[in-house]
Amino acid sequence: MRLSVAEADAGERLDALLSSPLGSRARAQRLIAAGQVTVDGEVAAKSSKPAAGAVIEINEADQRELPDDHGADTEFRIAYEDGSLLVVDKPAGVVVHPARGHTTGTLVQALAGRAAGGDDPERPGIVHRLDRDTSGLLVVARDEVTHRTLRAQMAKREVTREYLALVNGRPSARSGTIDAPIGRDRRNRTKVSLDSDRPRSATTHFEIEQALPTTTLLRVKLDTGRTHQIRVHLEAIGLPVVGDQSYGKGADYGLARQFLHAARLRFKHPRDGTEVDVVSPLPVDLARALELAQNAV
Repeated sequence: MRLSVAEADAGERLDALLSSPLGSRARAQRLIAAGQVTVDGEVAAKSSKPAAGAVIEINEADQRELPDDHGADTEFRIAYEDGSLLVVDKPAGVVVHPARGHTTGTLVQALAGRAAGGDDPERPGIVHRLDRDTSGLLVVARDEVTHRTLRAQMAKREVTREYLALVNGRPSARSGTIDAPIGRDRRNRTKVSLDSDRPRSATTHFEIEQALPTTTLLRVKLDTGRTHQIRVHLEAIGLPVVGDQSYGKGADYGLARQFLHAARLRFKHPRDGTEVDVVSPLPVDLARALELAQNAV
């Protein structure tokens, strides 16, 4: 690939400049780091700012050797897609973006070239995330404008995110709101809790979907999206999520992960304001657990 820097793009960082033609800023940075990008014949740093008229060359022949295929075997379903965004139906066990202990097999890597936008090169296009063992829907941007618009909708609480959670016990009312700041637990840094030195505001709404013999299926909506928010909030009011190995207790109905599924995602399309409303059915393991819970004595 050979590009000439336009006057309007002069002075922009090289990795940012290449994010659009290469599909993502992360991919651009990997190519640059591998020495596959030159500016006027010389290998350049990602922070370099080519002048107008500079010639950028990308050695496409070597792109297959870069670690973009680390997510090639990652399984997921595209529930909705157009030229601006994707809504991904993520299965449990898939990590959204690379992090400590999870450098390959992530959703971001599987979407390389199809997602873009945002300031973090490790999370191109990611508007919000789901825990590794939480299944369901999340929206991913394909360009900077879409990413910025969706993030603004999130901040204004204009995006509806509905989850299904099976909990041990039953709430005292058919619906309720948990408004309790959470953060890293001051004694166990691997967990989140209300007992934190740096709590952040968090609001969770719930209503009963099904009242079962010893458990309850709740429909949960988020105003905020803190790490482990639903799991921590429900445990705090005595309704731990079934199968949750970190915050749960009680029956797990054979589950190897928490019964938490992002079942519905509704928002205004950034391009024309039309409503996008996507739903995801319960995956097989959760549907089986729910059946067992319905028949419990």
